[in-house]
Amino acid sequence: MFEKRIIPVLLCDKMDSLVKTIKFKDPVYVGDPNNAVKIFNDKEVDELIFLDISATREKRGPNLAYIEEIASECFMPLCYGGGIRTLEDISNVIKTGVEKIAINTATYTEPDLIRKAADKFGSSTIVASIDVKKDLFGSYHVHIEAGKKSIKINPVTYAQKLAQEGAGEILINAIDRDGTMAGFDLKLIESVCHAVDVPVIACGGAGKAADFKQAFEKGASAAAAGAMFVFTGKHRAVLINYLSKQDFAYIND
Repeated sequence: MFEKRIIPVLLCDKMDSLVKTIKFKDPVYVGDPNNAVKIFNDKEVDELIFLDISATREKRGPNLAYIEEIASECFMPLCYGGGIRTLEDISNVIKTGVEKIAINTATYTEPDLIRKAADKFGSSTIVASIDVKKDLFGSYHVHIEAGKKSIKINPVTYAQKLAQEGAGEILINAIDRDGTMAGFDLKLIESVCHAVDVPVIACGGAGKAADFKQAFEKGASAAAAGAMFVFTGKHRAVLINYLSKQDFAYIND
């Protein structure tokens, strides 16, 4: 629909509750996922990212029945992430109607998974999801297990590795900006975008149209947001929403 890809991110806890976090903590219930998908359909959103944030923590695989229910309601390409550990997991989720698979923790715990998945399903299907947090000294480190564990690897180096293994896209998410609506980590976005030759989706911190414009100026091929599209106003009242045509005109200018 629009020149720039701006992608809502829905976070689900136990698959039946839509939530939003701040800095990957304190999930707040914001409604029913199916209702949100229907609203985004009406808004003619081009793409949607749907993440089960409790699957890895609970050591379980994807809830296929519920993913299929979401996919059946979704009139736009859908990317799913959460609990993906094997090629079988990927195959089963694709069968539900999902077009892209986001792999996060398993990029580290299953070192061959990205390469094998890209070989079997095609690079365009595989999104390497990288969660990043600064340490006390301001250095960036990749985190896994829903942001709980640092693996002491620089995100630029890690993004290069995963792109070389066959990931078709890199989803780079700044934990420190998650849910804050204070703007993207532009330094992080720029460093990753300049280091890889695959599309980069910027995530974490979007709060206004200008934030997306800045992310694209730093090299992002797409930008994603959660809080901005489920809250409104200074009191963060729940309202599923999307950018206006005027916002897109400004971003594309």
